[in-house]
Amino acid sequence: MSTLPERAGRRCHHVLNPLHSTHYFSPELAAELAALGIKDPGAAYLAVRAAALGPVGPGVVSAAFYNFSHAMVARHVPEVWRTAAPPEVLAARLRAVDAVLRRQLGEEALASPEMAEAAELALRAAEGCTRPARPMYSAHADLPVPDAPHLAFWHAATLLREHRGDGHLAVLLELGLDPVEALVSHTATGWGMTPTWVLASRGWTRADWDAAALRLRDRGLLTADGELTDAGRETRRELEVRTDRLDLSPYEHLGATGVARLTEIATVFAGAALEAGAFPAEAFGKD
Repeated sequence: MSTLPERAGRRCHHVLNPLHSTHYFSPELAAELAALGIKDPGAAYLAVRAAALGPVGPGVVSAAFYNFSHAMVARHVPEVWRTAAPPEVLAARLRAVDAVLRRQLGEEALASPEMAEAAELALRAAEGCTRPARPMYSAHADLPVPDAPHLAFWHAATLLREHRGDGHLAVLLELGLDPVEALVSHTATGWGMTPTWVLASRGWTRADWDAAALRLRDRGLLTADGELTDAGRETRRELEVRTDRLDLSPYEHLGATGVARLTEIATVFAGAALEAGAFPAEAFGKD
């Protein structure tokens, strides 16, 4: 039985994840990778997120990322490693994260006691993560923890994000939501990426999207106008509940008081990042 308040781990994740993710959308990351010769946005994302896995082939990336078209992945991987080796990409990523956090949060926040506290709490939570069947978390857990508190905090947020993500994919498989069905149903909640953004960034076609929507309608999960049915909403709810169970260990390890404090601090930092325009408005919603 969990000693945490209901959904405490999920709430903490929801304010940590934006602080992990904002660099993907930043000009700083694009500039760092362009300097290495990686200029295609699709190749850039795949390289940055997969670099911790080493110079792997497209099969590993498709399996670990789940909702990207394998054909798109294979266009860039392993070719991207001939442009820049994974250690170069990881170093460029960390430089970009440093610049992004300085721009979005400001120097005062980065030097604050709260940032150091957040780093300590998040790293302590990450001690409770587990490696088996979690390739993205495990690969990132092999990387060194940066010295600077804001980068250590980002590193820990990344560990916690990938740990939850690995478990989330296991539940998608269990619930029978394939990669495109997962994307369509997530967008239908109102919280996912827009179809336009998905098709551009994940490599699927409009025909793929429409076929997945039809499969969801046939299963009674989606209406003809693309809204979730009661059964669809229950499936998405069950997806998050089961993901919470698989992601409980780091937050149990930190404890209720620590989770509450980490959530409080991260909420302030995430709010500042959002106010600074961390994410493009057109990327999320239903188009």
